[in-house]
Amino acid sequence: MIPLLLFIDYLLNLYTWVVIASVIFSWLIAFNVINPYNQFVRSVWQALNAVTEPLLRPIRRYMPDLGGIDLSPVVLLLGIFFIRSVVIHGWLIGGLLAG
Repeated sequence: MIPLLLFIDYLLNLYTWVVIASVIFSWLIAFNVINPYNQFVRSVWQALNAVTEPLLRPIRRYMPDLGGIDLSPVVLLLGIFFIRSVVIHGWLIGGLLAG
């Protein structure tokens, strides 16, 4: 059970970095630092959206409209941090203390 929890923890850590990269990429596009019409930029942007949007879309549906500010990645990251720290690390520590 512990190797499975460690693998899930690794995947959540990786997904955290993907969400952060998606946020930074959206800022770079919004402030015209990178050209969204470039084929490479567009393919990276589509890949990041394909990975992050399935979890961000339901969060956006329940959050109030704040104009141009999107706080859904913050809520998602807080959820990931909660799962990693309380659930996974709690089970790991509980399993190590019990065994």
